[in-house]
Amino acid sequence: MNESNLYKELGLLTKDKDKWEENIPYVLSLLAHESVKIQAKALWLLGEMGLAHPMLVQDAVSPISSYFASPEPLLRERAVNALGRIGRGDYTVIEPYWTDLFRFASDEEPKVRLSFIWASENIAANTPDIYGNHMPVFEKLLYDADDKVRMEAPEIFRVIGKRRPEFVRPYVEQLKQISETDENRVVRIHCLGAIKATISMQESYR
Repeated sequence: MNESNLYKELGLLTKDKDKWEENIPYVLSLLAHESVKIQAKALWLLGEMGLAHPMLVQDAVSPISSYFASPEPLLRERAVNALGRIGRGDYTVIEPYWTDLFRFASDEEPKVRLSFIWASENIAANTPDIYGNHMPVFEKLLYDADDKVRMEAPEIFRVIGKRRPEFVRPYVEQLKQISETDENRVVRIHCLGAIKATISMQESYR
């Protein structure tokens, strides 16, 4: 099957969730495909399959993580995304690789840094406690040179602030300052959203 037809087949499989369980080994096998486009699609789909069926993709986590070292930014991006989705489904499945994700906070490619934040949001949604000692990593990303990275960075503070406001409380003044000074409107809005989520949770604890 040529690349175009295979890509279309994967697109159809993406929509047909009833077939995901039986096709996990097949999609995993496509990580060995010569096409970067197919590898990237397979990584993305394995992430979605892993969100729905985390225990069934355990054997895929190590092959996915091997793409952390890929020279192709798209494959690093998709591998990080995939672990985020699987980790949202069940953190224990990706736990051995979680610490390694933090290297992508300083990846040379902005889209990979963005994916690191997004993956962290996914994992933190159900397992926020593990981020308590890692907030300074996200603090630096609030000042990233790339607009899209800065737009997403406050979102991890919002996600964690809704669940563990004590982790975000030390950064509220910083978020407030950015919300008043950043040149990007979305960054300002997202900082305000993070502050609101954190403060409202603090008040609900009283």
